[in-house]
Amino acid sequence: MRIGELAAAVGVTTRTVRHYHHQGLLPEPERRANGYREYTLRHAVVLARIRRLTELGLGLAEVRDVLAEDAGKDLAEVLTELDEDLARQEAAIRERRQRLRTLLETEGAVTAEEGPVSPQLAALFRDMGQVSHSPMAVKDREMLALIETTAGAEGRDQLVGAFEKAFTRPGAKEQVLAAYALLDDLADADPADPRVDDAARALVDCLAPDLLPEKLDVDPDSSFLRAFYADFAPAQAEAIHRTLHLLMERDGP
Repeated sequence: MRIGELAAAVGVTTRTVRHYHHQGLLPEPERRANGYREYTLRHAVVLARIRRLTELGLGLAEVRDVLAEDAGKDLAEVLTELDEDLARQEAAIRERRQRLRTLLETEGAVTAEEGPVSPQLAALFRDMGQVSHSPMAVKDREMLALIETTAGAEGRDQLVGAFEKAFTRPGAKEQVLAAYALLDDLADADPADPRVDDAARALVDCLAPDLLPEKLDVDPDSSFLRAFYADFAPAQAEAIHRTLHLLMERDGP
C-alpha cells in the first residue's frame, strides 16, 4: 500500500501518518526500487491501534508506552490512569458548573461592570450602589475585583469584610459618601492642598479599628501601591498614601 491508501484504509490523514513516523510510533516501511514506501498489513494494524488509543484520550507518550514491549506499563494500567484523570476532570467540571450556577443566581455577580465577581463581592457592590456615581467608588470596585482575583483567601476575605462592615454600620453610607466626595474634589487639586488631610482623615474614620485585622500589615511604599497610586490624580494618591500611614499609626503595635 502507498501512504495515501494506508491513511484512507484506517481513516486518518497522510499528515497524521507522517507525524506518527516522526514521533516513533509507527515504523517507517522500506522503500521499493522506485523510491516509494510500501506499507504492509502490519502497518495498518499498528496505525489502527494508535487511532483507537488516541480516541480514548491517551496522549502520544502514553500510546508509546502501550506500544513499547519494555515500557513497564500494560494497556490496563494506562487506561486505569486515564480513567482516574477523567474522573478528576469530571469533578473539576462539576465544581465549575456549580460556581457558574451560583454566579448566575446571585444578583449583580455577572451584571456588575466589573463582573464576574463572587456573591460576597456582588453583595458589597449592591451596598455601594448609592455611591455608584462617584469616580472614586468606581476605582474602589475595580480594585476589589482585582484583589479578589489575585490575593490569597485570607487577605481577600479581610479586605472585603472590612468594606462590608464599613458600609453596614449605622450612618456608614453617609460617612463613606462624604469621604468619596472629598476624594473626588481632589481630582484637579495640588498634593499640598489642605483638603488632602481632610480626605485622609475622613477615610480613616470610615475604617474603625474593629473593622480591620488586629495588625495592619501593609507597606505604604510597596511597588504595588506605587502602581496603585499612579492610577489616581496626584492629590488623590497623596490622600490615600496618608490614609495608610494614619491607619498604621492608629492600629500598629
